[in-house]
This record gives sequence, C-alpha cells and structure tokens, in this order.
Amino acid sequence: MRSAFSRRRFLSALALGATYAISPRALARGRLRQGLTPHLFSATIEDTCRMAQSLGVQALDFVSNPADWPTLKQYGLVMSVLRVDYGGGISTPARAPAGPPGWNAIGTPDQDGRFEAALRDRIDAAATHGIPNIIVTCGARGSLGYEEGKRNALGFLRRVRAQAEARGVTLVMENINSGHSGGPPSPPGSMFDHLPWGLDIVSQLNSPRVKLLVDLYHAQLMDGDITNFLRQSMQWIGHFHTGGIPGRHEIDETQELNYRHVARTIADLDYRGFISHEWTPSAGQDKLAVLRKCIDIMDV
Repeated sequence: MRSAFSRRRFLSALALGATYAISPRALARGRLRQGLTPHLFSATIEDTCRMAQSLGVQALDFVSNPADWPTLKQYGLVMSVLRVDYGGGISTPARAPAGPPGWNAIGTPDQDGRFEAALRDRIDAAATHGIPNIIVTCGARGSLGYEEGKRNALGFLRRVRAQAEARGVTLVMENINSGHSGGPPSPPGSMFDHLPWGLDIVSQLNSPRVKLLVDLYHAQLMDGDITNFLRQSMQWIGHFHTGGIPGRHEIDETQELNYRHVARTIADLDYRGFISHEWTPSAGQDKLAVLRKCIDIMDV
C-alpha cells in the first residue's frame, strides 16, 4: 500500500536519489515499520540518516547520544530503541564503554542501584523526546539459576514500571542466545536465552510498558517454532531484530529462517511497533544494495 507523503518529503527523497539511488520501494510502505542499527553503515550520524532515509526505513535503533537526536528528526526518522549506555550513549559511530559489573543485567543484582538510576533518567529523556522504547538485557547466568535470575528481573522491573507507564515509554527485554554457533549452550550462558523464560516475566508483570524485544536470530538458534510463538504471544512483544541464520549476516533466500513468511505472520497479527535490521553485511557486499533487498523481503 502507498502512504501519503508530504511534498517536502517526496522532493527530499528525490534529491537523495542522485547520491544514494533510491529504490522505487523506498517511496512505498508495506504493513511493517522497518528500522536499522547504525553499525550497518559505520558512518557519521548525518550520512547514516541520509542513507536510512534513501532506503525508505522509518527508524534507527541505538542512537543513544542526545546530541544526535535533532539530526534524526531533521531526516524524519524515529529513534526507535534507546540504549542506556554508561557515559552518555552512542558517540557516533561507536558506543560508549560498558558500565560497572551488573550494568544492564537485570537478572543479576544491580550494583549500587546505578543502572536503575540511569534507566530512570533515560525514561524521562525518552518521554521528552518521543522515543518509544528502552532496551534492557538480563546478563549472564554465572552462578545464578534461571529461577533466581527471574526473581531478580521481576524485582527490578516492578520497581521501574510505574515510571515507564506514567511516562509512556516501553521497556523491551531482549533475548540473547547461549552458544553463538547454535550448538550446545556454553557456560555461563545467557540468562534470557529462551523465549518462554522472558514471556513468563512480562506476562506476570502484565504491564503495557514492559514487553519483549524478540531477536529473531537468537530465538531461532535457541527455540525455533517462531511463528507459533508469535501467534500465541504478540501482545507481549514491543520490538523485533532480524539477522541471517547462520552467521548473522543479511537475510535472504539462503537462510534457515523464512523471513518473508515471518514478516507476513507479524503483519497479519496487526503488530504496530518497529522491526529493525541488526546484522553485519557479508564481506565484499554493497551495503546499500544488500539492505534494499532485505528491506524488500520484510516489506509485506
């Protein structure tokens, strides 16, 4: 279906075409709102926004440095997921260093409450600047088991959910696989490596502002049965990431997961959030050409 573009947006897109060769699909929109992660380009924020706009996507994840947010708005892009980076967020193009032990690992005890304090500050910033989501992750199991980690994560999210609800910002909890080759999990393993574990947490909390960030790459490695999970659990999902399997490169017809089918399933379930491409292009590829193909696959 074709959306109503303003004359300004249309002319801007045409002007960009001379440099970035806009695909005709960039001027159309399917049922899914697509985004990108900036590391796909390894460019300045200005060039990243230009390329993203030329590809017809609507959002960028993880542009966490507030200094970059006006540039996104200038190009009509949404900052779809904020990362609570230690030391100020993404300083284009690299991320700021990680925080103290336990930083953004809500399945383990928070070190001195520093991550909780930083998250609360970012909830307010996200609300002020129209950023819909903030990512949280659960960390490694280490000496903890799944049940203790679940109690820790529930406790943390119960403390912050009222603020997220009041400010209209959604906390999205991401699954991460254990054993990156897709083989048997290796110690210490990710705390949230199986979708049912995270689903139990968000369903217990039963909050419109605490949901899952389903990384389809990690989910396929650990659980499979993706479309059945989506059909049963879509109300608890706030964001998606894609990635080719195996290898976490571009998505195409050679992949283990049929992303075209997954996209149709997500769209048929009336999902209203973003689905972002988070992977590394294969060596020697034309990044923009590869991205256009991947965006077309998900454009249903």
